[in-house]
Amino acid sequence: MRARTFRQAPGGFTLIEVVLALSIFALMGTILYGAFSLSHSAVEKSQASFDRNRKLRSSTDLMGSYIRSSYPFRPSAENPAVFFDGQENQLTFVSSISLAMGGRGMSKVRILWEGAEQGQGAIKLEEEVPVRVSEDGEDSDNDGHRNDVVLEEGVKDFRLAYLDPTREDEKWEERWDGKEKRALPRAVRLSYRNHSGKEVRWVFPVMITVLTQ
Repeated sequence: MRARTFRQAPGGFTLIEVVLALSIFALMGTILYGAFSLSHSAVEKSQASFDRNRKLRSSTDLMGSYIRSSYPFRPSAENPAVFFDGQENQLTFVSSISLAMGGRGMSKVRILWEGAEQGQGAIKLEEEVPVRVSEDGEDSDNDGHRNDVVLEEGVKDFRLAYLDPTREDEKWEERWDGKEKRALPRAVRLSYRNHSGKEVRWVFPVMITVLTQ
């Protein structure tokens, strides 16, 4: 009787199967890495946008708190001139608050655009305490304490305008001289284009409006 012989099947994987498996794993890894990279990039962009918006809100709140608290400061009781020098690209005035002193006392504030000549620059805010203004209503040198902060960079087409409180219609002026007007404006309007070209506009009402004779 002839004995039957059995051929044992070869073990392991063929070269084609190994290459195919590696290709599938590589493809899956590429897809997963791409998804993770896109997700991480989206999170970073969202966080950066959130940080910019938070900084903008903080800067706007800081600037608005000073402007809303503008005070009709007069160098002397006999002088009807009000210290408020509003120009198209900078503003100097006296505020009834001083954030450097914890909100107590008054401060001389200056908001300016450092970039008028180059066409692009930064919005800067300066605070000086104590308030010192000469008898003729001119800005005087202050050897006291000064703080300054950059509110936003990459700003273009920065403009300030001032609302006349004596008119019933909405009349905005490019210049406001407190010595001549003898009053504060009703509001200050600020407009510019940010680093991405988006137009930004804020209107800050002045809480105290006093007209002098």
